[in-house]
Amino acid sequence: MKVLDRLRGGLIVSVQAWGGSHIDSASVLVAMAAAAEANDAVAVRMQGEANLKAARKALGIPIIGLIKRDYEGFRPYITPTLTEVAAVVEARADIVAIDATGLPHPAGATVPRLIDAIHAAGKAAMADCATLEDARAAVAAGADIVATTLCGYTPETEAHALPALDLVAELSKLGTFVIAEGGVRRPESVTEAFAAGADAVVVGTAITNTDWLVREFASRAAKDIHR
Repeated sequence: MKVLDRLRGGLIVSVQAWGGSHIDSASVLVAMAAAAEANDAVAVRMQGEANLKAARKALGIPIIGLIKRDYEGFRPYITPTLTEVAAVVEARADIVAIDATGLPHPAGATVPRLIDAIHAAGKAAMADCATLEDARAAVAAGADIVATTLCGYTPETEAHALPALDLVAELSKLGTFVIAEGGVRRPESVTEAFAAGADAVVVGTAITNTDWLVREFASRAAKDIHR
């Protein structure tokens, strides 16, 4: 796919905000995405219909789109059903990211059904995985991209060290496009991820999560020094 050629060897910036954050607005997030584009990011990863639609009007680089939605009784929340897939497609994202773990999805959705719907709409499917088994199943279902996004965030992987470079190395043997995502917080880790076999690397929190960054620095401030 041509869109994958545009990502290969590059940095993808995840531009998202915590719910309730002061930066959780389309205008702010799109400005951050435009700054990423201006500084050589090859793509952005964004969530939410309003944000995706606004970004599509402003950006020339590929957009990986997703919608986060909680369904009671289910753990998957990254584009978990056909409803969210349709919304991401309608927002004109180039790539649709889905939860590709083996956990039950709501509304009768399955990873193969989600991938089929993405392909029927002419989009590329990105499988956010937690394990090698997730990735193998996603590849068998036709995923165009497998990513380490959910490693460390499922019950069986919650103790896994991040970034999951060992998982990147395992995924690189599957013969499909591999994205390293999750816990990449130093420039050196980007280099390490490519050395492990990644085709592209996503960085989010360390670049765009203002709330997390301020808290990290503030937690080390000498707030009581003058008291």
